[in-house]
Amino acid sequence: VSKSKITKMWQERKITNFLYLLYLNLISGRSFNDISQYPVFPWILSDYNSEKIDLNDPSIYRDLSKPIGAYNEERLDALKKNMNMEDPFQRCLYRTFFSNPSSVAGYLIRTEPFTSLHIRLQGGKFDLPTRLFTSVKKAWESVTGKLNDFRELIPEFFCSDHFLINENGFDLGKKVNDVELPCWASSPHEFITMNRIALESEFVSSQLENWIDLIFGVNQISVDKNNIFHLFSYTGSLPPDITEDP
Repeated sequence: VSKSKITKMWQERKITNFLYLLYLNLISGRSFNDISQYPVFPWILSDYNSEKIDLNDPSIYRDLSKPIGAYNEERLDALKKNMNMEDPFQRCLYRTFFSNPSSVAGYLIRTEPFTSLHIRLQGGKFDLPTRLFTSVKKAWESVTGKLNDFRELIPEFFCSDHFLINENGFDLGKKVNDVELPCWASSPHEFITMNRIALESEFVSSQLENWIDLIFGVNQISVDKNNIFHLFSYTGSLPPDITEDP
């Protein structure tokens, strides 16, 4: 990162927030060619209910200093209670990662090759319609609700509207077609545009370093920041008898 000078370029506003996040993903080893290490981007907006939103209003933005799992205080309290276990492999807050093959294929289920990857992950068929990515609002409610859902986003939410449209006419189940958008977006293109403008806003620019520290930086494992995933999520954290077991 230091050799590439991307941080300095970002600080001097020579590259966008989108491009800086993309560079960090690629330098960290994430790749568009590996669904298990697909680039990860943050949820930016928190208002998916209003008819209209003002991108200059700080209240519509997600708190980027918190991992998505800590967004709901009630859920976080319950997770903390379950964390105090004798088994070191269960001593964590979050047992599903913020990015994994299932969530990536889930977001991109309407676009190949991710459609086929989703079907393979689900044992040869589409998952139940109620568990598919059908609505941006419902996805936000899921990751900030009481479920064990801690997904962040993928780059496509800020640069491509195709994954929101069932262009191939896949039979995803009863009443499932295109992704349902927030009321403030009249089309998939407008949703992506608004999301991208929000990502590049002054509010996000002043807060984004906090999220970067949680995902790529000093707070990847942090009790203070409530950012502790299952040990399997971290390189070098497992004993040799497990890592050397074929």
